[in-house]
Amino acid sequence: MTNYNYPDLSNVRRVLVIKLRHHGDVLLTSPVFSVLKNRLPQSEIFAYIYKETLPILDGHPAIKGFHLYDRKWKSLSFWQRVIEETRLIREIRNQRYDLIINLTEGDRGTYVALLSKAAFRVGVHPELMGKYKRKIFTHLVKHCRNPRHTVEQNLDALRRIGIFPSYQERNLCFHIPEDVRRTILKYLEEAGLQERAYILIHPASRWLFKCWPGDKVAELMQRLNAQGYPLVMSSSPDSKELSMTEEILMRCPGISLLNLSGKLSLKELGALIHSCACLICVDSLPVHIASALKTPVAAIFGPSSEDAWGPWKNPGGCVIAENISCRPCNLDGCGGSKVCDCLEQLPVDRVLSVIKRIMN
Repeated sequence: MTNYNYPDLSNVRRVLVIKLRHHGDVLLTSPVFSVLKNRLPQSEIFAYIYKETLPILDGHPAIKGFHLYDRKWKSLSFWQRVIEETRLIREIRNQRYDLIINLTEGDRGTYVALLSKAAFRVGVHPELMGKYKRKIFTHLVKHCRNPRHTVEQNLDALRRIGIFPSYQERNLCFHIPEDVRRTILKYLEEAGLQERAYILIHPASRWLFKCWPGDKVAELMQRLNAQGYPLVMSSSPDSKELSMTEEILMRCPGISLLNLSGKLSLKELGALIHSCACLICVDSLPVHIASALKTPVAAIFGPSSEDAWGPWKNPGGCVIAENISCRPCNLDGCGGSKVCDCLEQLPVDRVLSVIKRIMN
């Protein structure tokens, strides 16, 4: 140990990084794996994530394997759930990890860190933990109270143990298999579209209060279509997101559009983003995929902070937000109403001007 309490990592052979969060949060951890592999080339690095987020990190060159928690286990009977979770914990313990990095503040990752018996256990957000949790970790990461991008917050866990990433090491990583690329190119070819020649519109998010109003999205699409820009629309298969895209399309009948809403896997969505000239979306996963792939993106932000969640190391990343005193408030709508005035007020002309600047 040094005076800064940095551990001696020279004998670390197995590392487990825990991130039990949603898709976008998981993608923003991808530089952590890259830096670890660069600095500890002798080690094998694993990830413990939710099963549905596997496509986000699958194919990352620094990751040896995965432990997956299936949230569907919550619908099982008590004993069935105990059996599944016990099996997973045993699977993790059998790997005999030397270093555990828990990037979430929830109980599940904390208990896995304890039961792993790893020599070094790094935990985040100590102010949110009880005293018994603090004792589980050998190294605690202090939470920065000033605006700081989530990528940097994740990398703080490495800084706490003496690993300081260079700026070049902090790129996001999203792997797209070649067969997936070919599938998307076929979709585009059949629709008469060329790579880097269309605008991709992904208007919805799992959190609908983050979304720009559908009537404004429809007006934007009509004006882009009238000016001759080829358009493609996408969304996740989630019923609420599909309902929103259907409502938007009903407001602009007759426009020329390739609608792939609800039809794509996460890897296919990545390939579609990689092939477009410009992505238009709200604060959601596609912003981060675009940053990983260096695709120009016009990201519409409402109550959430672009300092924490905006485009990352993306030269073509643009944030569009209404400059009002209350944002970012990080609330689910004004006063918890699910409706955000900062999004309601954002004019179509401002979004259109950003898109034209990107396309030119």
